Amino acid sequence: MSTALGSRFDFTVPPELSARAPAEARGVGRDGVRMLVGHRGSRAVEHHRFTDLPQVLRAGDLLVVNNSATLPAALTGRLPDGTAVAVHLSSAEPGPLGTHLVELRSAPDVPGAAAGYYPPEATPARAGLRIALPGGAGAELGEAFTARLWHARLTLPTALPVYLARYGRAVRYGYVDRDWPVEAYQTVFATVPGSSEMPSAARPFTAETVARLAGRGVLVAPVTLHTGVASPEAHEAPYAERFTVPATTAALTAHVRAGGGRVIAVGTTVVRALESATDPDGVVREADGWTEVVITPERGVRAVDGLLTGWHEPQASHLLMLEAVAGHALLERCYAEAIRHRYLWHEFGDVNLLLPD
Repeated sequence: MSTALGSRFDFTVPPELSARAPAEARGVGRDGVRMLVGHRGSRAVEHHRFTDLPQVLRAGDLLVVNNSATLPAALTGRLPDGTAVAVHLSSAEPGPLGTHLVELRSAPDVPGAAAGYYPPEATPARAGLRIALPGGAGAELGEAFTARLWHARLTLPTALPVYLARYGRAVRYGYVDRDWPVEAYQTVFATVPGSSEMPSAARPFTAETVARLAGRGVLVAPVTLHTGVASPEAHEAPYAERFTVPATTAALTAHVRAGGGRVIAVGTTVVRALESATDPDGVVREADGWTEVVITPERGVRAVDGLLTGWHEPQASHLLMLEAVAGHALLERCYAEAIRHRYLWHEFGDVNLLLPD
């Protein structure tokens, strides 16, 4: 998050509000998480379970979802001196420069151990560093992309998705209690592999929820945006990510708005994809490529009326996007209510639905 946003919107999340395990492991089911609904005009908030979503929305609304599937993008590597290191891979395909972005994290010499953050002054990363990966693979770092992320060229014995399926695991941070299978990081919409981290706003959806939405006349359409690897500690601006907005989804957004319906993005990734495909008049077009769009309150949004999202850290750059959708006053109230009522944070936590009145 920029210092500008931080100066007018700040809060503290108690550590015990981190969701340390998937909802179903906590005994509530994917769709049993809590959902705080905030209305922009009135600034009213309501407390629900996610199972209430079909009743909260109305016939003619459109939910746009991200169909990107999560990769097992964390690998255990070895530095030249034998030190174990966690290598988090940014995406399934190389970026515009022909390299992958990678993040290095400290890794105890135990498979699956949660990776720790290397601050910039302590990272072993440097241009030319060679890292040995499982199965005879390797990575060589090129130039730095940020203080945390580095360009890297990979040498692999097989295609990357096949390699990751054999040797990779889901990216996990210290607030999660243990390794969970990559299936725990997939959403019901996941059909196109490519994300380093789960598009987690859609995690509470189940096939039953989708059927109930359809029965209420709520439409669902996909986009694809493959998420890069983020960091709970280093809150950087979003970087280039691969996205696709199909012609059918673009056309449906126009149809819904013409009929008085609302376009509701399921996740910040969907907002970024739709806004990257929208012209200045607010018309969404078919699009495919890499987006570097950064959405701020000053830029605003053109294609999105509402947003279903998780709960974000105080310095997360995503809060700029949320403020663009919901406005500062509503966002401030939602976060105060979420902390007061002990909603759970992070990818396995509760959700926030931001709607116009």
